[in-house]
Amino acid sequence: MKLTSLKLENFRCFKDQVCLEFDDITAIVGRNDVGKSTIMDGLAIFFDEAKPDKDDACISGDRKAVRITCEFDDLPETIILDADYETNLDAEFLVNTERRLEIRKTYDGSLTNPRLISVEAIAVHPTGNGVNDLLQLKKADLLARAGELGVDLSTVNKQANAPIRAAIWANTNALGLDVVPVSLEKEGGKQIWSALAPYLPSFALFKSDRASTDQDAEAQDPLKAAIRDALKAVEQDLVKVQAHVEAEVRRIAEATVLKIKEMDASLAEALSPVVTTKKWDSLFQTSITGEDGIPLNKRGSGVKRLVLLNFFRAKAEKAALERQAGSVIYAIEEPETSQHPRNQRMLMSALSDLSATAGRQVVVTTHTPMLARALPDASLRFVEVHPNGSRTVSIGGPDTNTRIAQSLGVLPDHSVKLFVGVEGKHHISFLKGMSKVLRADGANVPDLDALEIAGELIFVPFGGCNLAYWTTRLQALNRPELHIYDRDVPPPAAGKYDEFAAQVNARAGCVALTTSKREMENYLHQEAIQEAYQDQNIVLSFRAPFADFDDVPTLVAQAVQTAAADGPWPVHDARKCAKKVAAAKRLLNTAAVARMSRARLAQCDPADEVIGWLRKVGVLVEQVQ
Repeated sequence: MKLTSLKLENFRCFKDQVCLEFDDITAIVGRNDVGKSTIMDGLAIFFDEAKPDKDDACISGDRKAVRITCEFDDLPETIILDADYETNLDAEFLVNTERRLEIRKTYDGSLTNPRLISVEAIAVHPTGNGVNDLLQLKKADLLARAGELGVDLSTVNKQANAPIRAAIWANTNALGLDVVPVSLEKEGGKQIWSALAPYLPSFALFKSDRASTDQDAEAQDPLKAAIRDALKAVEQDLVKVQAHVEAEVRRIAEATVLKIKEMDASLAEALSPVVTTKKWDSLFQTSITGEDGIPLNKRGSGVKRLVLLNFFRAKAEKAALERQAGSVIYAIEEPETSQHPRNQRMLMSALSDLSATAGRQVVVTTHTPMLARALPDASLRFVEVHPNGSRTVSIGGPDTNTRIAQSLGVLPDHSVKLFVGVEGKHHISFLKGMSKVLRADGANVPDLDALEIAGELIFVPFGGCNLAYWTTRLQALNRPELHIYDRDVPPPAAGKYDEFAAQVNARAGCVALTTSKREMENYLHQEAIQEAYQDQNIVLSFRAPFADFDDVPTLVAQAVQTAAADGPWPVHDARKCAKKVAAAKRLLNTAAVARMSRARLAQCDPADEVIGWLRKVGVLVEQVQ
């Protein structure tokens, strides 16, 4: 599942309900003490990674109704609730108007030790008499209810509750569907909640005010886990060692008692050998030391935090694997803390790459303009406090970004030599990935990763809908620009964004290019795509090489559907199709790009168009002193 939104109500500084939407990577921006950490802690409590305390209830709100609500997309196609019978959340009327799963947890914060008092799905659910409480009924009660309503169950599987509910709902004309809270704590509802738990994302929070030592839990837990895993591999040998030692100690102890008995029998009667052992993993202590022999504890705070952040990632991945969670949410407070600007850019680049991986979401908080600038507008969430004390959350965009600049300030960055404008985050992944594989293959192209980390290159993912705005916004910054637009339509028709490209090319030091093919995915070799999916244990088959104006992401998504034997392409469900295409687009621009080579690119791009884009980046950067 994927987290799509969070709602907080009566929680700390959020008295009135506030809603925050999430993307693959989301940056929560705002001044100190506006509620950024509160949002992170709210998520931690929802995912049971933290417990609420008596100070979490809003002082001016209803302390007995502290509500934390999370909404999820990418729901399981089927779910088994009882008797191995497959059903789904739509059939159980447990999705909201957006066909998402919305779970609300309510806590009584007036208690010294606040407790969870309800778990509910906010869903479009039957409200009619006799059909509004089916999830709470046991099988015997369901059968009785069907009889009361005159529902024929002669052809229904009565071994499970779900088909009985489905039959009752299907034979009722007045369901009275409405958005209502549905309890997930009684009978069938509780079963649903238990069945959904493995599908929920695994959540891990790295707080900004934690201690930075190599004895920190995030550092120690993965290393301790490694010790336990190593000991497990030789467990049988250790059992033999322990038995041998115990036997030898017991033999010597018994011999000693016998000798004592020879001297004083009364004393020996009160003595008996007792052997106690400790756990093997308690015998090992770990620490982290660099090549120069300096322990991590003695390194700079920035280095310590960077190392521990990656231990945090390792721990989160391990936790997700252990509970078989399909996805992971990495929540990181103020990743810029104690970091040099170069490390900040490097960290944000790494986190952006991580968020491009299927099943991975990243949430960060920051009040540093540079980090906010490194992400697309759609990823920014600006938290504001108004004069009346209320708080709101706004999505990035022209108006919001102006308020962010006014609130945080915009620090000059004289290292910037080039802005590279592309249509979206996947194009950034494509260009950076191509730069990496081509350089590894001996091509003379610039290292886009290195340029970005050094602060010399700034990617601007503007998107087609904001293109008119971006074609003029960067002009005032007085830096070279390189824009790369998808053609989208075949010639002789003009490219979709040719008008905007002409505006950019009319400015001194700025270049706008349009792909000769439909979009960047059309430059990927089919073998690279197939190998990328083979790593996912999916074998794809294509009838022929892609044409220049084929919709590659859609064709690949359809091939994945066929390979998975997941039924026909859901042509009548535009939302489901879009999700499948988006998943394909993500993998194409990451894993498939990584499988490219100069030889493969030459087959798909004999005119060296992609290499030309990359070399143009190098030329424009070198022109700036």
